[in-house]
Parts: sequence; structure tokens; C-alpha cells
Amino acid sequence: MLRFFAANVAAIVAVIVLVCLPVAGFSAPDGRVRVIDGDTWDVGGQRVRLFGIDAPEQDQTCQRRDGVTWACGTWVTAEVTRRFEGKTARCTPLDTDRYGRIVARCRVGGVDVGQVLVSEGLAFAYRRYSMDYDLDEKSAVVNDRGLHASRVTDPAAHRAARREAPQPSRQGCAIKGNISKKRDANLSHAGAGTL
Repeated sequence: MLRFFAANVAAIVAVIVLVCLPVAGFSAPDGRVRVIDGDTWDVGGQRVRLFGIDAPEQDQTCQRRDGVTWACGTWVTAEVTRRFEGKTARCTPLDTDRYGRIVARCRVGGVDVGQVLVSEGLAFAYRRYSMDYDLDEKSAVVNDRGLHASRVTDPAAHRAARREAPQPSRQGCAIKGNISKKRDANLSHAGAGTL
């Protein structure tokens, strides 16, 4: 009887440990904010992707209505940094993404950061993953707040285009032929003349 009891206790303890392990590995990131970009932060030393929003990439540009191109991705990062850098965030982890970042809903001063960023036109509602900020974005669009006063490519489309862009050849010049030391004549074809 004692052996049966000990075996069952060991099984129960093993189940409890297995259930608790994911919770321990998925601890809530809380602490000081260090802004990486508009939707990615380090919070208390943990990399966090803000849930339900998508902000322009730092290299992304937008176009004002007058046709002038401007660095909207850099602007968003600067604005988010100005507003939140160094403040204390309390985050609720919801998932991890393919890059190993914790996907979380974060609050600063009790306010939902994702909602603030979308409402003020600094990020878009990421409807692929959540409809939580859909109405906040619609309000920002109607009122031309932030990015919505410009023409901007969807950040996900910008990332996809960047991934698909042809990479330059690293094997040297694609033009075959010999160039003289003076670099003024092509020596591979008789009478080819100057370049």
C-alpha cells in the first residue's frame, strides 16, 4: 500500500512540475523600457513584440500628400522612444514569435501601449493577429493622426518586399573583358574603342 501511495505521489508531483514549467519559462516581462523600434521593446531585459500592432520598419519611408518622401519608420521609433523610453512597463505575455520574442500586451502607467500607439497613428492594428485595435485605427485614419496623414505601405508588405528584393551579385563585375591599366580602353575586342 505504501509503495502504491509513493508511486502516485511521484506521478502527481511530476505532472505539477510539467504544468508549471511553461509558466516559469513564459514569465511576465516587467521593468524599464528600452525601445528597439515602434513595436519591439526590451522590457526588464526581455525582448518583447507588442501584441496586436504593427509599426513601420526603421528603414521604411512614407509619402506626404505633397509628394515629399520622409523617413516615417525612423520618426515612429523616435516618437515611441520619446514617449516610453525608461518608463516602467508591465506586460502580459500571450505567445512567442518565430524570432523568440515574447508577444505581449504591455501597459505603462496603467495604459495599454498598443492602443495608444494605434490611436495616435504611430502603428497599425495588426488585424492578422487581433481585432483589438481596429476601431482605434479607424479613428486615427478619419482624423489624419500620425502616419495616416501620409501614404504609407503596410509594414508587413514592406518587410515582404525587402525579403524578395534581388540581392546584388558578390562575384564581381558581370561585364566580361579586359580593361587597360588606364581604364580607358576595352582590350577584349579589337577596335572596341574607349569606355
